[in-house]
Order: sequence, then C-alpha cells, then structure tokens
Amino acid sequence: MGILSHLEPKSVFDYFERLCAVPHGSGNTKIISDLCVTMAKELGLRYRQEDCNNVIIWKDASPGYENAAPVILQGHMDMVCAQTEDCPKDMTREGLDLATDGRYVWAEKTSLGGDDCIAVAAAFAILADNSLSHPPLEVVITVDEETGMDGAVALDCSDLKGRRLLNLDSEEEGVFTVSCAGGLRADCFVPAVKEPLTDEACFAVSIGGLKGGHSGAEIDKGRGSGNDLISRVLYSAMERLGTLQIADLRGGQFDNVICTRCDAVVAVPAGKAEGFAAFIREFDGILKNEYAATDGGVTLTCAAADTDAAYSAEDSSRLLHVLLTLPQGVEVMSADFPGLVQTSLNLGVMTACGDGLHFSFSIRSSVATQKELLLQRVRAIVEYTGGGTVSTRGDYPAWQYARQSPLRDTVMASYKQITGQDGVIMATHGGLECGLLINKMPGLDAVSLGPELHDIHSPRERLGVDSVKRMYALVCEVLKNCR
Repeated sequence: MGILSHLEPKSVFDYFERLCAVPHGSGNTKIISDLCVTMAKELGLRYRQEDCNNVIIWKDASPGYENAAPVILQGHMDMVCAQTEDCPKDMTREGLDLATDGRYVWAEKTSLGGDDCIAVAAAFAILADNSLSHPPLEVVITVDEETGMDGAVALDCSDLKGRRLLNLDSEEEGVFTVSCAGGLRADCFVPAVKEPLTDEACFAVSIGGLKGGHSGAEIDKGRGSGNDLISRVLYSAMERLGTLQIADLRGGQFDNVICTRCDAVVAVPAGKAEGFAAFIREFDGILKNEYAATDGGVTLTCAAADTDAAYSAEDSSRLLHVLLTLPQGVEVMSADFPGLVQTSLNLGVMTACGDGLHFSFSIRSSVATQKELLLQRVRAIVEYTGGGTVSTRGDYPAWQYARQSPLRDTVMASYKQITGQDGVIMATHGGLECGLLINKMPGLDAVSLGPELHDIHSPRERLGVDSVKRMYALVCEVLKNCR
C-alpha cells in the first residue's frame, strides 16, 4: 500500500507516487521518460518518445466530442533536486521519500518535485479515465524545463494538431497565468591564478541557514543569497584587513534557486588572524539584524582551515570587486501588473577552480530589451572589471498577454461554475514553456494553472492535497466544456 494511496483523487496520487519513486532531476530524465512510455502502453495509447526524452501521448475524443478541436495538456517531468545538508540521499539514483499528513504532501529532507510531476500525474489520471467527456487529447510531457526549457526547445510539434493548451505548471490555486517572463542562463568565468601560501592563517568561512526558494516565484521576498552575501563579507574583510586571499569559494547547485549556503576558504596574514575571526563574529550579528524578518536562521561562521595554495591577493581582490559589483535580485517591478517583478537576476551557482571562478546567473524579464540590458551589465562587469568571459544558454522568450483568448474564457467560466468564485488572471515572473510553444505553434491559445504549492525548489516544498482535488476537477470540467 502506497504512502499516498488513501488520498483523493486516488488515480492522481497513485500516478504521482509512482513517478516520485524514480529519480528525475533535470538532465537525468531517461528513467522517468521510460516510465511514462510504460504507463502509456498500459493504457493502450499511441505515444512518441523523442531522443531528448520528451514524451507525447494521444487519446481519441470521448463520444460526442469527435468533431471538437484537440486540446493539449502539458507539463514537465524533471525536478530541481534540492536537499538538506544532512540528507544522505543520492537523488541521481534514488526516488523520493514521500510523506503526508492528509493536508499536505512533501518529501523527507528533499524537494518534492510537485513542480511539475503533479501535472504529469493529473494528465495520466485523465488519460486513464474513460468516463470523462473530452475532445481529442494530446499530452506533451517535456524534459529539462528547470534548466533552460531544453525539452520545449527540442520538441517536434509537427504531429500536434491542438491549438488550445492547458499548461499545468502553476503553483497557486484559482490564479490563472496568461503571461510570463522570458529568461536565459549566463555562465561567467573570471580567471585567477593560485600561488603557494607560506605563513598565512587559513579559515573556512560559511554562510548558511538561509531560506532560499525559486528565483522566479520568490525573488521578491527579500531573502538573502549565500553567493551574494559571501562576496560582501569577504570584500568587507579585505577592506578591514588590507589583504585577503581566496583559496576556495563555492555555493549553490542550480541557477534558478536562491542560494541557501556558500562556503569559502581564505588566507590572511598570520598577524591578522585574530582580527579576522573577530570581524566574522561581528558580521554575523550584522546579517542576523538585517535578515531577521526574511532569514531568521542565517549564520556566518569561521573555523581554522588547512590549505597550501590560494589565488593571489591581486586576483582575489579583482574577483571580489567583480562579485560585489554584480547585481542580484529584483531590478524592476512591473507597471502593468502591480506587485509583479518585471526584471531580475539570480547568482545561483559559484565554484572556484584551478583556472579561476566559474559562476552562473538566471536572468529573467517580461521585457526582452531589459533582459538584454541585464546581460549587457553582467558582461560589462565580468569582461571589463574581471577580464573574464560570459556565455549564454537556455534563452527562452516571454509569453505575451493575449487580449483575446477563448480558452481563457472557458477556463474562467468553468472555475466560476465549480467554485462560485471569480478566478484571478495574472502574469508570473517565473518561466513557463508556453512562450516557446506559442512560438513553435502559431495561433496557440494557452492558459497555465495548477494546485497549491509552497516553497518549491526547496526541501520545504509541499503540495496541498485538497487543492489537487479541486484542480483536477477543474481540468476535467474545462475539457468537458471544450466542444
């Protein structure tokens, strides 16, 4: 008996648990892709599996809907594999340890991946239920959405006939997304040379206890980024002491996650060791004061370390000047949608290597020219100040708001019919695949919806059980009304 077998809708949670039993982090999707194929075969449905591991499944219309235009149900199978510092799980090889209290579903010590396996589970539950009324269905399950929407980029749309798309990748019940930001990943490199140390004192410096979160959905919460804060700490220490050398610097695992922890190893003149330790204690208090409301658990610590080489003082200074100058977080708020972030960037990953510092940004904007402006600023700082390089990947377009949308009208009417309440139309700063798919399939009418999800892309992620039930009922009602 499964952990979620007593939850309703039973079919949705049964499929969800089955999907969560296999590893499916971004870039590691072959196993879950094959599982989707197996489940399509079990239902006797026509499918296509692409080389990149995208899966497309077709189901004929129910009686009375034979002449209706097809509807596409779409979500992605990959997840962000975040875990607590004490979690021993190898998420490249193991599935999730699900838990529930009947109100929420979560995974022990890891992210849940409800963003977006709940979409896949709901789609399969619909495919499996022959009692539902619906037009011809085309279920599109993509890969690597979380790392640049690579699956949507690679998707072959030539055999997709639907021009109405329900994307099931939103995280707030009753809120229907009709526009999203575009984005890209900027991979940066600043060269630096290590040299042997002599009589310097070495310290391991760590920033932790930060909440983190999704760099699109939660970038406006004012939460600290470990990668951003460590540069401030070390730059300030360098100013206080007069010199500092970086031996190691690393934080974050994903571009689109606000970094919760960053670790550094630094060397200072032996005679200034006590002063450095005192400075770290002092700055710990500064951070606790500044982030009391948003990151109450933040800690800054240092301990003696042992290393025999570090970047030169000159290179270390140049690196810290670059990092301190680079922007982080919200840049512009939207004038069209009050409270919505229009433009932002997130320093998600940072790693010191033998040749220098490698780090990556997720850059987002609903205005293409502002996305380009942020990239220009990053390039100017990295290339001119740091003598480094910047390359880009995973560039995806914004999803522009459509003033006329028959599908949106159907969704809103269906929601009103079921709940007696008016739904909320919104745009999101997070990235969705709809913009890419609209570019690939001219005339595509799209709406994104989903159940209640909290703290996605973090070990605190949880999925609302009752919300899933209502979301599933809504999707079924929308399909019924798509004649």
